[in-house]
Amino acid sequence: MSIKSKLEALGLEFDTVFYERCEKFSSLLEEWGSVHNLTAALSKKEIEANIIDSVYPLKFLNSFDNFADIGTGAGYPGMLLAIARPECKAVLIEPKAKRVAFLNFVKNSLGLENVEVIHKRAQEVPPKVFDLITSRAVTNTSLLMSLTNHLSGFETEYLFYKGSILQEELKEAELNKRYEIISVGQNRNYLYIKKEGLF
Repeated sequence: MSIKSKLEALGLEFDTVFYERCEKFSSLLEEWGSVHNLTAALSKKEIEANIIDSVYPLKFLNSFDNFADIGTGAGYPGMLLAIARPECKAVLIEPKAKRVAFLNFVKNSLGLENVEVIHKRAQEVPPKVFDLITSRAVTNTSLLMSLTNHLSGFETEYLFYKGSILQEELKEAELNKRYEIISVGQNRNYLYIKKEGLF
C-alpha cells in the first residue's frame, strides 16, 4: 500500500506536491543519513512510518498560522508538518550542526519558503509567541513547557509526540491545563494541550 493510500485510509488528504516533496525528503534522508548518522531509522518503511506519525495530528489539531518545532532532528515532525502545511510559517529549532545543515538542504531542495531553521537550543531562541509548539522525543513534558515558556502566549497550543511513559510524565508535570491524549497503536501518544482555558 502506498503512503498516499495509507494516509487517505486515516482520513488525511494532501495534494500531489506534498507526495512529491515527501518522496524527495525520503531520498535525501536516506542519502544524508547513511553518511552523517542523522537517525537510525533509514529504511523506506521506517521513513514512511515516521512521515505518517508526523502528519497524523493534522486530523485533530485546531487551525494554526505558525509553529515552532523543538529539536527537529532529521525533520520529524517539523519538516513534515511544514511540507503538509506550506501556508504556515514553520520555525525548526535544532542545536546540532549536522542536522541543521540537513534541514537547510531539505528546505532549499524542496523550495520550502515557509521554513526557517534556527541553530540554537530552545532556551536560546529570542522570545516570540507561536500559535503551536511541537516536539518529538526531546525531553519530558514539564521541562519542555519550561524551556518554551518564552515562545508561548495565552493562545499557544502544544503538541508533544510521546511514547508509553506519558502517564508518569503527566503526574510530574502537574498540568492544570486542558489537554487531550490521542493514542495510536501501542507506543504513540500525542499529548495535545489546547488553548481553551490554557492558563
